[in-house]
Amino acid sequence: MKRIMILLFVLISLCQVSAQWDLNFAMGLDFKASPSFRDYVNSSYALPGNQISTFKSSIGFSAEADYKIHDNFALGIEYNLQIDSYSAPSDYSSAYEISYNQHRPTIIAYYIIPGNGYQFKFGGGLGYRYVALTERVYTNTNYKASGVGFLLRAIGNTLLSKDFYALIGVDLRYDLPGEVSNRNEYLINNVNGEKLNLNSVSVGIYLGITLTL
Repeated sequence: MKRIMILLFVLISLCQVSAQWDLNFAMGLDFKASPSFRDYVNSSYALPGNQISTFKSSIGFSAEADYKIHDNFALGIEYNLQIDSYSAPSDYSSAYEISYNQHRPTIIAYYIIPGNGYQFKFGGGLGYRYVALTERVYTNTNYKASGVGFLLRAIGNTLLSKDFYALIGVDLRYDLPGEVSNRNEYLINNVNGEKLNLNSVSVGIYLGITLTL
């Protein structure tokens, strides 16, 4: 990851064309399919009327800096935080809860279609994935996982005022943080004996603002 970031900044420093920064701030919803997570919760803790469906929504927040090295090309760095949770009564005296934050920094390359008061950006990239998960069954236990993720993205900007744009974006993500663990302790699906992983495919819709510098 460090080598990728160093390479990005070297490329930027070598460019001799006039450049412009886009700073994006957005929030939205991800609709994700995570079969291992769904099966683990549904088989062990979810009540019949409160089970996780094939696609589950989660909230996301993102901040991004894009550097235009050409009218039609930009390189960017994004930090995205995905937050997800589930809770259900597990018996008459306690409630079951499982929640996690997934940190999704990504290096992105964009193709830009500029216009008068608007622009479209189409891009893709990859980056590191880190998950911090907490499960509560009477007491809290913390787990973690790390891996890699891939992103395809389309963004539309429309001018609101000088240097200030509205943003709407659509993401397609394939995240592979892998199995969560606490040292050598794993979460096990009691039905099929598999270790819980948080690998997922998701589609996200984001709204926000873009500032140009």
